[in-house]
Amino acid sequence: MFPRRRSLPRTTPAVRPPGPGGPRRLRHRAAALGTALLLPLAALTALASPAQAAGTLTATFTTQDNGSWWKGTYVVRNTGTAPVTGWTLEFDLPAGVTVSGNYNGEVTVSGRHVTVKNAFYNATVAAGGTTEPYSYWFTAGGTPGTPTGCTVNGDKCDGSPDVPPTAPGAPKATAITSRTVALSWPAASGGDHPVASYEVLKGSETVTVTSGTSATVTGLTPATEYSFSVRAKDVRGNTGPATAPLTVRTVDPSTDPVPPTAPGNLRSTGRTASTVGLAWDRSTDNVAVAAYDVYRGSTLVKSVGADTLAATVEGLSPATPYTFTVKARDTADNPSPASAALAVTTDDVAGAGKQLKVGYYAQWGIYGRQYFVKNLDTSGAAAKLDVINYSFENIDPKNLTCQAGVTKGVSADPQDPDEGTGAGDADADYARPMSAGQSVDGVADDGWGKLRGNFNQLKKLKAKYPKLKVVVSLGGWTYSKFFSDAAATQQSREKFVKSCIDVWIKGDLPVYNGAGGPGTGAGIFDGIDIDWEWPGSEGHPGNHYGPQDKDNLTALLAEFRKQLDALGGEHRLLTAFTPADPAKIEAGWDLGRIFESLDYANVQGYDFHGAGSDNSWEPNRVGHGSNLYTDDQDPYSFHFSVENAVKAYLDAGVSPRKITVGFPFYGRGWQGVTDGGVNGEWQSAGGAAPGQFDTEAGVRGYNNLITSFPNMVVRHDEQSVSTYGYTGANGQWWSFDDTWSIGKKTAWIKSKGLLGGFVWEMSGDTPDGKLMTALDSGLK
Repeated sequence: MFPRRRSLPRTTPAVRPPGPGGPRRLRHRAAALGTALLLPLAALTALASPAQAAGTLTATFTTQDNGSWWKGTYVVRNTGTAPVTGWTLEFDLPAGVTVSGNYNGEVTVSGRHVTVKNAFYNATVAAGGTTEPYSYWFTAGGTPGTPTGCTVNGDKCDGSPDVPPTAPGAPKATAITSRTVALSWPAASGGDHPVASYEVLKGSETVTVTSGTSATVTGLTPATEYSFSVRAKDVRGNTGPATAPLTVRTVDPSTDPVPPTAPGNLRSTGRTASTVGLAWDRSTDNVAVAAYDVYRGSTLVKSVGADTLAATVEGLSPATPYTFTVKARDTADNPSPASAALAVTTDDVAGAGKQLKVGYYAQWGIYGRQYFVKNLDTSGAAAKLDVINYSFENIDPKNLTCQAGVTKGVSADPQDPDEGTGAGDADADYARPMSAGQSVDGVADDGWGKLRGNFNQLKKLKAKYPKLKVVVSLGGWTYSKFFSDAAATQQSREKFVKSCIDVWIKGDLPVYNGAGGPGTGAGIFDGIDIDWEWPGSEGHPGNHYGPQDKDNLTALLAEFRKQLDALGGEHRLLTAFTPADPAKIEAGWDLGRIFESLDYANVQGYDFHGAGSDNSWEPNRVGHGSNLYTDDQDPYSFHFSVENAVKAYLDAGVSPRKITVGFPFYGRGWQGVTDGGVNGEWQSAGGAAPGQFDTEAGVRGYNNLITSFPNMVVRHDEQSVSTYGYTGANGQWWSFDDTWSIGKKTAWIKSKGLLGGFVWEMSGDTPDGKLMTALDSGLK
């Protein structure tokens, strides 16, 4: 029987969502009280008047002077014929003004710039209506004055149209070859909004777009005349006028048949887990060198100008060898011979001489387990972890996209083919207000913030531990049903990956119970973890799978890597949970290709044997769940072990620095087990033992296990490196990891040069993090 991946039915008790009545009443009362106090003291002075906006929203600003302090109010008005839901004000305070209080909006202040997002109770502005009596207002010190640069949902607050940028300065050709023209130009100025990009036109056709003031037009025909112009576009999409055209003639190759010399002394100037810096010596040419082309193997990956003798190649995979060459190219586009090849291996994710520590945090831990993100801090685990895998998020069964914004519990029957179909928990993710006692920083959620729940706590945890990364885990045992469908075609893969990035990386969380909205979850997740259980073979009852999954998974991971890299900025992690069973590896995981996309794989190191809550799997015989080596007494035809699981990957040529090994922070147990003269080891059993929770027979978190059976005799099998306990009187036999086995296994991980270890899942540890401390100590 193959090992199962944490076949734990999730139990999400019904919880009452926070009602808006409490915080809404409090906020309204504060607004009313402030107005009552201020009105008798000074007359309102209107400093702006509303006008028709580019959209239908305008905003009017008034002040009310109170001597030592003053009040500023923005009233948002909808001049349209339909309600508008959601508004954002932005403005710059006058010099010397400091805001001391904000009301009826969520406010971010950066220097003098203020951004105000609506509160949940004043988000909708009726057609022809305003935000009164709950308009945004602030108290301030300094001389009263009208803010500048006011916009509402990006439009000017007074309703006047945007002024587009001016035309850029006249373009010049800085380099011309037979098939390319390099251009530069002075920046555009003027306009209401900053310039975001420049469009280069060939005649009336836009041929390239750049954020800078230079660009190279490629794909041209030799010895041909072209006309180029440039225009600017601002951040709002307003396009300015084009420059006067520049006429250019490309080089005739027949005038120069001599190629440049090969670049010399190709060398590496630095490397990371995803980049390699290169430098080389200058080539010579009878006319002029126009550019240098950098190749990874036979693939052109970057071109730089003739005066640039260095380049950084991005988008590489960690712990992977690459071969680079460079060719010079002259103005007739003659390529030089290639430089001498340079072999470079990228760094791994952890860094030289270090091990990675990854821990899964269960979304539903806040319920029966009462394990909050805060516990990662108080137990000391957050200071020891490098990566937290937040598990699990589901796939929309109809749209085949990353699902968020729903609260639907899983079926109570683990054999139900639709146990996880459409299930999810937006409440736990980002809508449930956490109390001060449940909060990382001791500050309770206010109940109307756009980000609450686990996500807000993860954000706070990352602020406290800046080196900590958090990735979102998709799938798991219960949520893998529709992976096969989402990965089936290039079109479906692109759609699925884009949706996952939009929701989990860009943070466009669906609005739920007053929480969520575009960008509200940005910055929480540093990557994506794929927990498809299992491609090409059975997993949870009802899962869709087929032989096509193996190639489709490889293509899906490549698409994730492509779209994650296209975001730019800091490298985003892409990881996967992968099986210990060789048959499952063969059916769904192309080990020779998937690691081109993956930063590393979390290889299953547990659930080698066990009895499920429905007494499926292996109810009639006990067995070790996470042994390091094959047990000589193992009666099964296939012998599972950590060593055998990892060997399958190493034998396939996978770099050891792309492998982490799993550690269970829980035990698997049976009941009705006789001693047999061997303390119950490998003896017959009468089914799964009672679990920590009624719906999870055969499973107990480590802390629950050792506190529930204080008299259980714990034994260590030195030969297989496995820990087990036998209660004797009631015939319960449990397999689990403790500090002894963790110490032995971490030493083995280091001896094999593996990347590190990971934990399923963190709530099983003791309150003071005994197991995590052992893992951390062993991997130092």
